[in-house]
Amino acid sequence: MSEIKYFSENLDVQNKTIILRLDFNVPLNEKKIQDKSRIILNLPFLEDLIKKKAKIVIISHLGRPKGIKNNELSLTPIYKFLKEQLKTNVFFFMGDINEETKGKFAYLKEGEVILLENIRFFEGENKNDDSFAKKLASLGDIYINDAFSCSHRKQASIHKITKYIKESYAGPLLKKEVAAINAIIQNKKEPISCIIGGSKVSTKINVITNLIKNVNNIIIVGAMANNFFSFKGFKVGKSLLEKDSNKIIAKIYNDAKKHNCNIIIPTDCNVSTYFEGSGKTKNQDSIEENEMILDIGPKTIIKIESIIDQSNTVLWNGPAGYFENNNFSIGTLAIAKKISENTEKKSLISILGGGDTIAAINKNNDKFCFTHLSTAGGAFLEFLEGKDLPGLNVLK
Repeated sequence: MSEIKYFSENLDVQNKTIILRLDFNVPLNEKKIQDKSRIILNLPFLEDLIKKKAKIVIISHLGRPKGIKNNELSLTPIYKFLKEQLKTNVFFFMGDINEETKGKFAYLKEGEVILLENIRFFEGENKNDDSFAKKLASLGDIYINDAFSCSHRKQASIHKITKYIKESYAGPLLKKEVAAINAIIQNKKEPISCIIGGSKVSTKINVITNLIKNVNNIIIVGAMANNFFSFKGFKVGKSLLEKDSNKIIAKIYNDAKKHNCNIIIPTDCNVSTYFEGSGKTKNQDSIEENEMILDIGPKTIIKIESIIDQSNTVLWNGPAGYFENNNFSIGTLAIAKKISENTEKKSLISILGGGDTIAAINKNNDKFCFTHLSTAGGAFLEFLEGKDLPGLNVLK
């Protein structure tokens, strides 16, 4: 199988224009950045390219404007933040991308940066249009994709651009993401345990099916566990349930039996009659009609901690409860603490993925330690499924 071509530290980039595809898709509120993590992760590589006197053209997106210019989704706040952080001239290009654009970038000097306006303002991006990809490619000499999180998309700045530029590479963050997932799928350090949360089994069925073949334990938490309770005949009251999930869950149990993988579900829960309420511990078989399951209970926490202690690799995707209310973030934080302690002792490879998982951890003031924190979302899950991502395929 062909290998992904990674950017080499030894590559001479002085006076060359690098087209750098990054993911600055950060949450904004009234044009203020709410979480800068994604941008901060990209700063070391940017600083390295600046030091090497490359000319840098950054492409990124924000939200889903669907080819329409929307001021609410402008990259202006990101541009302002980059200007503060980078010790060089940073420019912001808000014009059209056409045959004349290359000429407008002629003023760029060594070590300087241009950020293009939200690439999804252009219809050609979303349509993976050849002509638009060619115009993008004409802006530089070397293309580097360091946006693993977008690499499951067939879009011009991720996919077709590589067709029209001589040199294309994957960047260091992308390399780290691929290595982290391969630690579970290819370079195994067993026992491997996966903690999977979220609300729908159907969105993660392919991930779970692929993981069953590769891991020793799958722990189901969050609203997803409600469907497993229902499958086993337990009442779940007013808890979130996915329709017609029994067939999917039956397949999960059958596959797990075939591949000798343990499926673990909570034995007790933290419940309330409403989302903003305080919690009450109940066993899985004693949930009342007016109650909702909003977190895992203390017995389940102890059981999960014990499995983490016996594991050499842990993958975690999806919080254990309704973490927005502190009363129901207990399970999520207990899992985070145990994984962090074992990672710090160097006894555990820990990989965390998914926006909600990271949001739950960031909400807490404790300092946690993990081997790899992925902000990639959809691409992370698709890669775990074993899919060949279009954005990676073109870099092989």
